[in-house]
Formats: sequence, C-alpha cells, structure tokens
Amino acid sequence: MKAGPGAPQQPPGGLPPTPEAWLPREHSLYRPRHSRRQRSALTCALIFFLTPALAFVLGVRPTAFENRALHAFPSPGDGWDFFTSFSGWATDHLPLRKAGVDAAGAVSSGVFGDPPQTGQTDTGGPIGLEPKGPAAPKDTLPAGGYPPLIYGSDNWLYLGADMSNKCVPTLQPDQVVETFQRLRAAVEASGRRFELVIAPDKSTAAPEHLPATYAGKDCARAASAEFWQNATTKLGDIDVRPSLTATATRVGHPLYDAYDTHWTYEGGLTMTYALAERLQPGVTSTWSVGKRQVNAWPADLPTLLGRSEYRQLQTYTLAPDGKTDRARYVASDFRAPLHLDQGGGAPAPGVIGGNTAVIADSFTQFASPFLAAGFQNLTIVHAETMAQNTTANALQLLADRDVIVVELAERNAVGGASPLLRDSVVDQIAAVLASHPR
Repeated sequence: MKAGPGAPQQPPGGLPPTPEAWLPREHSLYRPRHSRRQRSALTCALIFFLTPALAFVLGVRPTAFENRALHAFPSPGDGWDFFTSFSGWATDHLPLRKAGVDAAGAVSSGVFGDPPQTGQTDTGGPIGLEPKGPAAPKDTLPAGGYPPLIYGSDNWLYLGADMSNKCVPTLQPDQVVETFQRLRAAVEASGRRFELVIAPDKSTAAPEHLPATYAGKDCARAASAEFWQNATTKLGDIDVRPSLTATATRVGHPLYDAYDTHWTYEGGLTMTYALAERLQPGVTSTWSVGKRQVNAWPADLPTLLGRSEYRQLQTYTLAPDGKTDRARYVASDFRAPLHLDQGGGAPAPGVIGGNTAVIADSFTQFASPFLAAGFQNLTIVHAETMAQNTTANALQLLADRDVIVVELAERNAVGGASPLLRDSVVDQIAAVLASHPR
C-alpha cells in the first residue's frame, strides 16, 4: 500500500524510523540516550538546585552579611515592580549564599589574585562607566561612577560612599542646614531638648591610609570641610572629633581599623561621654571605665569583596557611680527599637535621669552598651525605621521622651542621604511632638 502524502517515509528495506539510542551498540549510528557526560551534568544540576532546598529543610536560614538588611518580599500591590523586585528577594534568601560568596572570594583572591566585585579598574573607575573621549575629572563622575571601596595603604579599606554621598549629594549644603534646623526647632518647640551628634567618617577621622589619588578626593574634602563648619556654627552639634583624637592618643591606636567603616567601642564610649557632659555637665566625674574581654565582630567592608573578616574589639565596663558596672551589650541594629531601662525611682549616682530617645544609625551600636549604663531610660531606633513608618514610631517612641538625640554618620548627613532629612519625615515628627508637648 502506497503511503499517503503526509505519512512518514520508510527507509529502504521497510524498517520503521528508529531512535539512535535503540539501535544495537555495534551499529555505526548508535548514540546512547544519556552519555556519561550527560549523566554527570544532570547529577551536578540536581545537586546545585537541591542543596539549598535541603539546607533550608535542615534549618539553614539566610543572613544579612553585606552591610544592609535583606530584601523584603515584594508586595503584589507594587504592580510591575513586584517582578523586578522579586529577583533581589530570591537572591538574598537563598540558603548557603554567604558560603558561596565566601568560596567565590577565596577562589578569586587566592587563585587568581583578583578581588571580586570591586567595580574598579586600574584607574579606580567602575567597569563599563569610564567616559569616552577625553578623560573627565574623577570628581565629575556620576554617583554610580564611584567605586564601592577605596584601597589604602597597609591593606586598609575605605567605603566609597564616604566620597560619592558628598560629591553627588541628595541635598545641597544650605538645604541640609535648613532641615537640621527645622528638626531642632520642632523638638524644642514641643518642650523637649535636642542634641545632634555626627559620627566622623573613617576617611575623615583616619585619613592617613588613603591613597594619594582616588575618585572624589577633592569634592569630598571640600564638602566635609563646609559641613563641619556649618555643624559647629549653625547646627550646634556635639563635635566629637577632638575627643576622638584624644582617646586615640590615650589608648595608643586609631579608633577605626582596616576592614570596617565604623569606629570601635572606644569611639562609642567617647561619644557617650561627650553626650552626657552636654546634657548634664560634670556628670561623668564619677564614671569609672575598665576593660572586659575582646569580642569578635564581623567586619563590613570585606563583604564587598566576597570575603569574611572579623574585627577583634576590646569591650569595656562603665560604672557611673564608680562601683557598679551598668554596661549592657545587646545585639541590635535598631531596626526594631531597642529599649534600655534601669527601672523607676531616682536615677543611680552618675546616671542621667528622665526619658531619652536616640535616633541613630550603625555607629551607635558601639555606643549602646555605655548609653545603657549612663542613661536611666533609653530608647534607640534606627533613622530608617523612623522614616519608613514615621507617625506610628514617633507616637510610640517620642511622645514620652524628654530628650531626643540624633546620631548620623557624616556621609549620610553631609549630602542629605539619610531619609531622616526628608521634609515629609521632619513634618510628621514635628506634628507628633507638637500634639504631645512636655
């Protein structure tokens, strides 16, 4: 019977079409369905995809290790942004991701001698963002044109945001001054006391290891100089720079170290002394400080290179009355407010009474043990938490406070990068405080 026009044609001899894998092994056209390489690739793929799932079942959970919080699960109400934000959440919440990043960093640095994910070329610019044609001055590069890290001498690392936040500011200098002044006026108009503390950037407090040239050198220095002049003449901040220098001389080493952008516990203790003296002059005359153990603390800058490093930080006791150590080391990033209370009644000798709120960033992590010792009733909340849910947090955290302290890193204050400096945030804080006068 002749085959129809649409039927498969049989080869000569009348044999039906036969898959190569079904042919006898000795046949010249035989091809196995799954070769050894195919099976090996399939096995590797299964291991790659199933290992994170198995790790999750066994209790392994993702952790934040890049000096930022993990991406939250996007809301379906975000519209199309749900899909663009989903990959960030999925990446952050992959179990064993930190182990993978560490392994990649070890291979890249140890085998190839090339630190990964720096975004730098030999000229210090970002890969793919060098201007075409005549070279442009580094200070005119866009915000994305600044490297995430600056390599200094003796293996010191500096955070690139120390420069980019100042060279490409969110707010101009006069706007920064005006916003801080509005915040102070709102707090004081409600019958409360306001104090401002700016934590100097590592590049400001310990510049001796900076390279001779780097992106943003000139404009960052100029912006910092103008800001510190305004801070002392127009903002009334507590200038901790002289005290930090004196403490570093007394302890015999810098209060910042090679692999982290924050100060040490000595820096946090210095800040606490300065704040307490501003609020109640002479209160620290009875304070007694002693050494405790050395604690390991994960350094933040090596994570930008795909590495893990630890700082070895000396911890301290603080006895406000000269006898009883009241320092409390509580692990917190202040995203959830931290409440530290020594109990009711009259404050202990050397302890500042009343209710104090500190709107802070990560620098206050190294001051919180001593703030807990020197203040009777204290609440610390991150500036970003206040900005994200201003009204609810202000009602809960600020309504019963007598003193409101703001601590911000220099890089987040100079160019107005902190969300606390948005007009809408200041307005909402002012409204809440005005409705709960002291």
